[in-house]
Amino acid sequence: MRFLADMGMDVRVVEWLRAAGHDATHLRDENLHRLPDEDIFTKAVAERRVILAFDLDFGEIAAMASGHVTSVVLFRLRNTRRTNVIRRLEIVLRDFMEPLESRAVVLVEESRIRVRPLPLKR
Repeated sequence: MRFLADMGMDVRVVEWLRAAGHDATHLRDENLHRLPDEDIFTKAVAERRVILAFDLDFGEIAAMASGHVTSVVLFRLRNTRRTNVIRRLEIVLRDFMEPLESRAVVLVEESRIRVRPLPLKR
């Protein structure tokens, strides 16, 4: 699977994804740390990448997007340490690959993971 990590994501999460065989990149890798969220979303769509972020704006952008969309994994965690993010991401990759591949917003919380298929019904 192909991933694009937002600036709030620890680069070591991207390194872990790469080691697990995924095609993952971080905005920092391309010196795009100041790219607006809408442009990040457009980049992810064009490159067919799943966005990894703590920024809830990506869920709203995905919900409001018309036409092409991409999946977004949003982390709403109190414990944002790399090890906890990876532990929760492991669960997403194990149990929610199908929704990610068919376009969804996956909200990762401490005690649960919620999935909203895209596009959202209006």
